[in-house]
Amino acid sequence: MNKIKTVKINKIFVMTIVFIFLCIIFKLIYIATGNVKVNDESLAYFASARDTVKKTLVAPRGTIYSKDNEVLAKNVNSYTVIAYLEPSRTKDPKHPYHVVDKELTAEKLSPIINMSKESILKLLNSKIKSCDDNNENCKEITPYQVELGPGGRGITELVKDQIEALDLPGIDFISSTKRYYPNGDFLSFVLGYAKNNNGTYKGEMGIELYYDKELTGTNGYIEYQSDLYGYQITSTPNVEKKAIAGNDVYLTIDTNIQMFAEQARTTLEESSPEWSTVAVMNAKTGEILGVSSSPSFNNNTLEIKSYYDPFTQNTYEPGSTMKIFSFMASMENGVYNGQDTYKSGRLKVDDANIKDWNGYGWGNITYDEGFMASSNVAASKLALNLGRAKLKDFYDSLGFGKKTGIYPSIDGVESEGTGLVNFRYNTEIASASFGQGVSVTAVQMLQALSVLGNKGTMVKPYIVSKIVDSEGNVILENSREEIRKVCSEDTVNSMLDLMRGVVNGGCKMATGTDYKIKGYDLVGKTGTAEIASSSGGYLTGSTNYVRSFAGLFPGDDPEIVVYVAVSKMNNSKYLKTAVKDLVKNVGTYLNIYGETKEDDLQTYTTESYINKDVEEVEKEIKESKLSAIIIGDGDKIIKQYPNENVILNQGSKIFLVTNYNTVKMQDITGWSRNEIDTYAKLINLNVTFNGFGYAKEYSINKNSIIDTSKILEVTLEPKYTEEKEEDKDKKDDKNSQ
Repeated sequence: MNKIKTVKINKIFVMTIVFIFLCIIFKLIYIATGNVKVNDESLAYFASARDTVKKTLVAPRGTIYSKDNEVLAKNVNSYTVIAYLEPSRTKDPKHPYHVVDKELTAEKLSPIINMSKESILKLLNSKIKSCDDNNENCKEITPYQVELGPGGRGITELVKDQIEALDLPGIDFISSTKRYYPNGDFLSFVLGYAKNNNGTYKGEMGIELYYDKELTGTNGYIEYQSDLYGYQITSTPNVEKKAIAGNDVYLTIDTNIQMFAEQARTTLEESSPEWSTVAVMNAKTGEILGVSSSPSFNNNTLEIKSYYDPFTQNTYEPGSTMKIFSFMASMENGVYNGQDTYKSGRLKVDDANIKDWNGYGWGNITYDEGFMASSNVAASKLALNLGRAKLKDFYDSLGFGKKTGIYPSIDGVESEGTGLVNFRYNTEIASASFGQGVSVTAVQMLQALSVLGNKGTMVKPYIVSKIVDSEGNVILENSREEIRKVCSEDTVNSMLDLMRGVVNGGCKMATGTDYKIKGYDLVGKTGTAEIASSSGGYLTGSTNYVRSFAGLFPGDDPEIVVYVAVSKMNNSKYLKTAVKDLVKNVGTYLNIYGETKEDDLQTYTTESYINKDVEEVEKEIKESKLSAIIIGDGDKIIKQYPNENVILNQGSKIFLVTNYNTVKMQDITGWSRNEIDTYAKLINLNVTFNGFGYAKEYSINKNSIIDTSKILEVTLEPKYTEEKEEDKDKKDDKNSQ
């Protein structure tokens, strides 16, 4: 029989286990009741306050630069002025932290933030409604703080510094970032604008839109454990992913040539046009050097009247500038003999009557004379002889009827118009030859004109030269791009000769003699097109035309193309003034003339004047018929601009900085924007400009000692130097055909 074994449990062992278990329970109760400290806080508090915070690190948007590395669009620190009104902020009356003297505060701020003293006082005396939890027992109380808007919103660092210098109690700033366009109303349609969307900017128009993906950076973040107040808990780790800044976009725009284009556009606006566009292109490469269109706008304030860019999006009937290409089509297809004659005036085509612009023509004239006289009959006869297929093929080869691709395609965005060159019947063929019944864009006209600068090869116009990432790597670079060979060099040379005749008076009926400029080999073609009516037919009246000028210089081997188009202007003389000033300004700036000037300018090669005596250098420069701008009251030259070995024309300025103690303000009347910029940079003076052209007025008195903490404000205006010519008023409208 087996015995059952009995295991006896030691009482001491049981008591020990029970004791340990009770200790654990007691410890848990102790912890739960909040007696354990973490960083001097109870565990309960620590657990309730602990949170994971993830903050976005917003990536800076890329900067847009010009060809000459001038900033055209950038992110800048922006500030909003706020006023603390709550007296309890002040603990020591000797050091107030709220607005004490509202009258004085409003008076001091008024001129700086461009708000009236009364409107600022109204904000400083504002009240808000305060009620209990049941929305009862309401009363008016003074708000803790107010924003001083609109003038105090979006101010710059410079304005902030000016306000801080006033040392006004209770005035503070909220910091943010804004997209800033330093030149204001300058290249407006091309640059477009970007809007702030929860701290990240998004392009809405122009380069800002078309290259939004490239300009937008990649946001980063920082993640950490925070306490109840949002501060990082000491000794806890954080995870950080740095933001990557957006890419910088460099344009082909030359800021000097852009200024000339803006000046020309301003001249056109004197004629109250519906819209206008002025463009300058490198004839060899297709680089857009300057383009200005109206109605323009300031990219900072966005008072936009039209969102359609006249340069790329407006389509219109070009008128007689199209004769350049219809005549070339006849030449290229061997059906043109410039010395053949025809009867000008009128031509019956099916059921339509084609008329020359004067209604009666010039009798029997040659086709060469017909081009220079801008004869619709000549163009129609040639086109009908050539035939629809060949004329349309030639227009197609020039890119009419399709986008140039100057901007990248974006789904849902119409960045370019295509125009229309679809004609079928004889009357349509005839009309298409002189630019009616077909439509184009200004950028298409530039592209087509490029064949005249490249011996018959068409190049693609482009406005973005390169894109550079945040580490300085070039990720995209554009350059001259040949599209196709359109015609022979002989055809090009023949057309350039005819266009020279238009401007230089190759025959007595030439329509473009008002565009002739002494010393500049400008060739061109005028255009006047009727404007189609929405109800059919064409609008009537003396202003209902699109007037244009297509020109190249120098004519023997074109380097520059200029194209100007204006809709519904009330006086065509402004078109001539704008074009001539544009050509002269660009030609002088680039030192392109194309023929010997009557008064040849002598040139001078600069030397190094560093460490030389001021009086000695000034005398030497004046003898060279240059202008010495002496900066400061010193006796030695310590810096100069331009540097040595730069070739200058007579009358050019050389800036010489001395070892000065004080600097007196120069008389800058008549100086160009670039000259003023150079002067200001040499003395570390901030400058702002209003308008375009040359200095008319400025804010610092001449010969007064300059305080570089002040801002030099300069008003510019165009300076016209048009030669006096014979009165040609009777031809002003009709000779723009």
